[in-house]
Amino acid sequence: MTDHNTVSDHSTATQHSTATDRSTVPGHDTALPPGRDTVLVTGAAGTTGSRLVPRLLALGHPVRAAGRRAPELPGTRPVVFDWHDPATHDDALRGATRLYLVPPTAAPDPAAVMLPFLALARTAGVRRVVLLSSSALPAGGPGVGQVHAALPDLFDEWVVLRPSWFMQNFTGSHPHAEAVRAHGTLMTATGTGRVGFIDADDIAAVAAHTLTSTPLTGHDLVLTGPEALSYDDIAATLTTVTGRLVRHHPVTRAQLRDRLATDLPTEFATLLADLDHAIADGTEDHVTDTVERLTGRPPRSFRAYAEDWWRG
Repeated sequence: MTDHNTVSDHSTATQHSTATDRSTVPGHDTALPPGRDTVLVTGAAGTTGSRLVPRLLALGHPVRAAGRRAPELPGTRPVVFDWHDPATHDDALRGATRLYLVPPTAAPDPAAVMLPFLALARTAGVRRVVLLSSSALPAGGPGVGQVHAALPDLFDEWVVLRPSWFMQNFTGSHPHAEAVRAHGTLMTATGTGRVGFIDADDIAAVAAHTLTSTPLTGHDLVLTGPEALSYDDIAATLTTVTGRLVRHHPVTRAQLRDRLATDLPTEFATLLADLDHAIADGTEDHVTDTVERLTGRPPRSFRAYAEDWWRG
């Protein structure tokens, strides 16, 4: 299975709802200079959110760390936030003027829940929104592409981050990583297509820049790593780094869709299979200079990422 950041932040720790708002937990407020904008980070315990929060704190911005179970991250104010529970939205937004927006997980129509929240955010005083989307989803496209298209009518200050596929897909508890450990295989419908895989740390660095910089440096930012790699290339790198043979096992789009549909809604399984097929057609075979242009340093290579993970 090939996972992408089309609808979520790839959080490996699912957060569960709680009935108590813990935003007043002692010890979680950071004493900061007056005049700093407060940032609400949705998905704060997720793959990019957990990397973004310390960067914002280091820049002196108060952070409201939001999740279905209020994440207790050092230096932040934890708040309960559930996309599907509007009763949590007002309190999460309280005092925030900037917003990092991670779409709901596996939602076939994220705009249905995200657009009402964004309208509420505007009314509550949010002035700048940074949306995590995907290089595969242009404005007006399916899923989060519909939210992207709506932002200019809602906010004067908005940025959409459209990263390529995460290097983190091959580590931790991600299905690709589990398949590598258990079977030494990567199964995709990507053929020989190539992808500009990116490290989530580089995404977080760009997110911090776009949330805090003045003026904004673009609205639609496609983020990639330094090189485009096929899944055969990824398998070869993992073989070298881990010392264990890893193979790429190509399947058809229909085979991947049917396999995914055993665990996911059919519409979402079809979307993921279609994204793999698009890679096979070359839609992700490119790299950009966005990370280095905005952060002042080049993005990390997959080889360096893999060595840090498996040998570190």
